[in-house]
Amino acid sequence: MTFLLPSSDGVADEVARRLPQATVARYEDGGGDPGEVDFYCLPYMGGEPSVGLIAKLPKLRVLQSLSSGVDNILGAVPEQVTLCNGSGLHHEESTAELAVSLILASLRQLPAFVLEQARHRWHHVRTESLDGKRVLLVGHGAMGKGIEERLRPFGARIIRASRKARDGVAPLSELPRLAAEADILVVCIALTPETSGLVGTEALAALPDGALVVNVARGPIVDAAALCRHLRQGRLRAALDVTDVEPLPAGRPEWALPNVLITPHIGGDTFAFARRAPGFVADQAERYLSGQPLANVVKPAGQRR
Repeated sequence: MTFLLPSSDGVADEVARRLPQATVARYEDGGGDPGEVDFYCLPYMGGEPSVGLIAKLPKLRVLQSLSSGVDNILGAVPEQVTLCNGSGLHHEESTAELAVSLILASLRQLPAFVLEQARHRWHHVRTESLDGKRVLLVGHGAMGKGIEERLRPFGARIIRASRKARDGVAPLSELPRLAAEADILVVCIALTPETSGLVGTEALAALPDGALVVNVARGPIVDAAALCRHLRQGRLRAALDVTDVEPLPAGRPEWALPNVLITPHIGGDTFAFARRAPGFVADQAERYLSGQPLANVVKPAGQRR
């Protein structure tokens, strides 16, 4: 069996060490003979070239993603291939940390102070606190729960909405009403056909003046044009780890707006993830070789997309 694996973070080396009987081809070296690949682990944040390679692997049976979200991959997965994701590799926890960091940085105006530091200027201003802020979590799965857990010690008041309504969690249909009560709206829900454009004209217009929109999920969940109109008017603020499209084009106005903080999709990419990835992929490879059930199956073989 041939495993096509990324060299980054020692993934290929760990599989080769654990499974000396397997043939390991490295993505960065060209991937060897594509006609012999049975198991392909996509390089983390590999982009379109790595996804495009899937169609060139006729014997492929297992596709392993190191990301939790696989919305950008699903459409490229052949029917006979089992797709697994990287849930459990600390993505959710790390992204929750970043969401809180972006909120605090925005409220305490850290980007402005960084600019003042670069100018060697001591400019004292009063800033906001998270205490008492009403935070609307759009999504209440592992990531949303992780964000809530980290926000509560700051005294934030949590409002929840999700695809599955339950006690204390409103349905997505109530998003505009809930937005009208929020100081901060955090997008932390998976991208699906149902959630694409979810935070659109109605929800954004309902937010109070000065509200902060934080997106740590996927760019297309927020209507970028509608959000940009509010940002250019100065009515809303934003902290964005993800954008529609990525990388954010140099000509987009968000780059230059003083009420926008941008990070380049770093939410789940931490050393905590990197330490876990090699062992997880080796476990998956071992399961595949021995015929054991794979972990984190998103689409079983034989299931149409």
